[in-house]
Amino acid sequence: MVSTSVNPQTVNQNSLHALVLPFETVNIADVSIVGGKNASLGEMIQQLAQKGVKVPTGFATTAYAYRYFIENADLEKKLRDIFADLNVEDVNNLCQRGKQARALMLSTPFPKELENAITEAYQQLCEKYGSDTDVAVRSSATAEDLPDASFAGQQETYLNVHGLKAVLEACHKCFASIFTNRAISYRQIKGFDHFNVALSVGVQKMVRSDLAASGVMFSIDTETGFKDAALITAAYGLGENVVQGAVNPDEYLVFKPTLKQGYRPIIKKQLGTKEIKMVYDLSGSKLTKNIPVSQCDRAAFALTNDEILQLAHWACLIEEHYSKVRGIYTPMDIEWAKDGITHELFIVQARPETVQSQKSQNILRTYKLREKGLELVTGRAVGEMIGQGKARIILDIRQINQFQEGEVLVTNRTDPDWEPIMKRASAIVTNTGGRVCHAAIIAREMGIPAIVGCGNATKVIQSGQEITVSCANGETGRVYQGLIPYEVEEIALEKLPITQTKIMMNVGNPEEAFTFSAIPNDGVGLARMEFIIANQIKVHPLALVNFDKLDDKFVADKIAVLTSQYEDKTQFFIDKLAAGIATIAAAFYPKPVIVRLSDFKSNEYANLLGGNQFEPKEENPMIGWRGASRYYDERYREGFALECQAMKKVRDEMGLTNVILMVPFCRTPEEGRRVLAEMALHGLVRGENDLQVYVMCELPSNVLLAGEFSEIFDGFSIGSNDLTQLTLGLDRDSELVAHLFDERNEAVKRMIANAIHTVKRHGRKIGICGQAPSDYPEFARFLINEGIDSISLNPDSVLKTRLEVTKHS
Repeated sequence: MVSTSVNPQTVNQNSLHALVLPFETVNIADVSIVGGKNASLGEMIQQLAQKGVKVPTGFATTAYAYRYFIENADLEKKLRDIFADLNVEDVNNLCQRGKQARALMLSTPFPKELENAITEAYQQLCEKYGSDTDVAVRSSATAEDLPDASFAGQQETYLNVHGLKAVLEACHKCFASIFTNRAISYRQIKGFDHFNVALSVGVQKMVRSDLAASGVMFSIDTETGFKDAALITAAYGLGENVVQGAVNPDEYLVFKPTLKQGYRPIIKKQLGTKEIKMVYDLSGSKLTKNIPVSQCDRAAFALTNDEILQLAHWACLIEEHYSKVRGIYTPMDIEWAKDGITHELFIVQARPETVQSQKSQNILRTYKLREKGLELVTGRAVGEMIGQGKARIILDIRQINQFQEGEVLVTNRTDPDWEPIMKRASAIVTNTGGRVCHAAIIAREMGIPAIVGCGNATKVIQSGQEITVSCANGETGRVYQGLIPYEVEEIALEKLPITQTKIMMNVGNPEEAFTFSAIPNDGVGLARMEFIIANQIKVHPLALVNFDKLDDKFVADKIAVLTSQYEDKTQFFIDKLAAGIATIAAAFYPKPVIVRLSDFKSNEYANLLGGNQFEPKEENPMIGWRGASRYYDERYREGFALECQAMKKVRDEMGLTNVILMVPFCRTPEEGRRVLAEMALHGLVRGENDLQVYVMCELPSNVLLAGEFSEIFDGFSIGSNDLTQLTLGLDRDSELVAHLFDERNEAVKRMIANAIHTVKRHGRKIGICGQAPSDYPEFARFLINEGIDSISLNPDSVLKTRLEVTKHS
């Protein structure tokens, strides 16, 4: 192909070694010799083994070997003739040309010298691991995994290959796979000359993950580009099912900065369905096969916490090494496997991530639906965008020629053979797959939204139906009926000014925290527990404490399903709450994140599963049993204990000491002391491990006794909604007096000014976490003039208010 002059007659014993190289002899500088995949394996074996990273050994055929094969049989001219009228936009033309090229390659035997070199290298593996040792045979293109392109998945991979004859056949098939339809199309799209790319084949000792688990991990969050999280996916069996999107895997997130400090910051664990697993086909008819996973295993996580942390640690080591070698921050895309015999973890591939690392960090682009629509299906969101068009249901690769430009591709799953049409889609929706499956990776690279793992999309959505695919609201993607209007906003971040008054953010949904953290901010002024409890836990804490005493069997059964992984039902509450808060804290680390302890009212608590049994009926819950008054009360203190244990886990086990706790609706200083004493019983002692405790300033008593409260708490946050209603003596939920509710009322402003002056005089911090400063610019100016330390806003108001504050700072 390339004009590498190789005279077969000059190939002698000395040059045979250039045809095959052991992984231990190659490194990252050898991409042109053995391709990105194999060069990376050699690099890790040489440089990271001493740091504990385990990589199975093997060998690689070289680019020289590939070109020798081509020139020895004079194949280049024949291939050029086949591609003379290639048109990758014509699916039929692409399929025909690809089929002809592969047939030509497969009908051409290997030169004897190459066959002998592969034979010798494989026999050396057999001497180490036993006769007919099982290996993975993978293609590795020599232009592979450049900073702006990844050839991963373009060529073929063969697993559980054993015996010399099978290894030689697999290597031959890999050579031919340089001309798969998807590889031809991809090179054309990316502008690579087909005759300037060579192919190396990696032959690697198999890890027996067919007896355990495997998956993919990234050293960066794949959706948001958040650099401080490692994303790990896991499913049972060989890893091809995860890569291809044939299963919905488990998903874990680990926070890298505190992991490196020795903490255990698993900030998210999401159970996947993991319905099938790929195993060795011991019958011998095929190399591998898929079998069902037992219900028991499906309901369990595929990895232990120790294994999750071990993989995340390796992801950090690999990322740090490649960033050092390349001289630029290099997030990594890594495949791992667990051996079911030795129970060891291994890294089987690593390549630079090629999507988030290439995005501009100076432009913030946000998508927003302007209307609500009828929700059809949901799944895992990929790409923080919105796409729409007519749906096209395709269940068989042979139907892809039906696909039209701009349609939404709806299918079970995709693999690399689908890529010729994926680039023409406005969005992609699949029944199966996780955030690192093929459909997700290609959608990100092509800049289109995708929703994977929907389960039943191909049954609910009809071909020809107009739909909107929205990935703009966190991890859950939604498909809506019809073409819903949406808008796109772009903001140049480098132009935003720095303000003297801190501009913080109100964040309730952990799924959106990584995205929001990209907006210039000074931390989180209000993280509400209520959102996490209502949306992710869904159960009243006392219903978990008293699970065996629940009156309602229907409710008990629903709670049993939700908590099926937990013998101790209270641990479900602790883990879920800790994970949600930890995600928010990690997103903004090391900036302060002020977490308000639960502030449900009794009628809101009653709406949680099991809540009716434990909540009183109150005439006016708004000013009833809420906030601080619940925490030390015998009727709720066991529930509050779970909150405290969750927060202790976040700070002490995960190392997220940027979390500041805040007590809501604290009526008197004495009540404040009782709450602090209750917290101390559960290991949350103010001042220990840098723990700060704030109080909401939302009652007239908080203002009038601000000096006394300053002796108990480290800071204050003004809750302007409650302070307004209690200053003016009105119920903000009553339509009859709603027109009188106004934070700009002079009485309210005097309350706020008084609070700010008193708190500042006592050397404490004070901010505000209401929406009024963004709704009313003059109110923001008033707060700044009074000397408030921080203003915390909903994310959509942060940038606008920052600009407004600048004018008056």
